Amino acid sequence: MYAVIATGGKQYRVEKDGVLRIELLEAAPGTTVEFNDVLLIADGDNITVGKPMLKGSKVLATVESHGQGAKVAIVKFRRRKHYLRMKNHRQKYTQVRVTSINA
Repeated sequence: MYAVIATGGKQYRVEKDGVLRIELLEAAPGTTVEFNDVLLIADGDNITVGKPMLKGSKVLATVESHGQGAKVAIVKFRRRKHYLRMKNHRQKYTQVRVTSINA
């Protein structure tokens, strides 16, 4: 059984006991979060698709930790123009473990 949820402007395919990294949530580690934006639930050959969301469906997950991704270098450069701008970015994330999928 799996579901497709929307959070942080992205869509994720989740399964029970699966771990995923999503955009940063304001929740303490160990707390339970609820995702109500469920787009699809599949249980074997039985697939239910929302228009666009499924009413009454939710996915529960437990927050495991918060962290930062790998450093990404941003470089803007124009040759022969004495133009060079260098910056770095580290995206923050929340790691969650899916505990249940309720249809």
